[in-house]
Amino acid sequence: MSLDSNARAYWSATLGLLTKVLVIWFLVSYGAGILFADALNAIKLGGYPLGFWFAQQGSIYIFIALIFWYAKKMGEIDRKFGMAED
Repeated sequence: MSLDSNARAYWSATLGLLTKVLVIWFLVSYGAGILFADALNAIKLGGYPLGFWFAQQGSIYIFIALIFWYAKKMGEIDRKFGMAED
C-alpha cells in the first residue's frame, strides 16, 4: 500500500468514525431531548419522565461514554494504519 493510499484510507476511516459519533450525538441531544421527548415521557426513570431525564442528565452520561468509545476506536484506527503514538 503506498503512502498516499494509506493516508487516504486512514482519513476515510477517521471521517467514518467521526460521522458515527456526530450522528449518535445528534440523536441523543436533539432526538431524545427534543424530538422524541413526548414519546419518552411515557416511561419513568427514577420517578422522572425519560424525555426529561435525557434532556437534563442522561445525554451527559451518553456523551461521556461516547468520548471513551471514540478514543478507543480512534486508537484502533491509528494502530491499523501505523499512526499510533508509542
